[in-house]
Amino acid sequence: MTTVLFYMSDVDVAIAQLFMVRYKSKIGWILVSVMVLMLVSPIYLMMEYPVGVGPIILLLTFLFIIYIFLFTYYEVDDSVLRVKSGFLINRSIQINTITKIEATNNPISAPATSLDRLEIFYNTYESIIISPKEKRGFIAHLKQLNPDIKDKTGL
Repeated sequence: MTTVLFYMSDVDVAIAQLFMVRYKSKIGWILVSVMVLMLVSPIYLMMEYPVGVGPIILLLTFLFIIYIFLFTYYEVDDSVLRVKSGFLINRSIQINTITKIEATNNPISAPATSLDRLEIFYNTYESIIISPKEKRGFIAHLKQLNPDIKDKTGL
């Protein structure tokens, strides 16, 4: 497995602070495999025992899952982290309220398309689980904007 280090220089961070930076969600093949298996089995059964609306419902479900996987991302500007997952989730978190970031593999439903996840703690008792593709760069960017963030990821 190849490890890619992502380092943001002071100039890169200064430029990033002027503009919004979008971090795509990492797509985990375990989640993709589970989704495909969940859809392939009923499709096979429907081919054996055809029913009127079943294939249409499965096709719409499959297209919806693809949409969510393609349109899950995280945006960072100079003061706000925006978490976007299709039309379902659109959350804004003030970066100065983020207290800690931890690595997690928690499979709980979240705006994360991989099980290789980060849990971001903010305010007093709130957290959100995400899965940015470039975790090191994402964490470095947040820590540059808020040096008080505790990085418990071990990256």
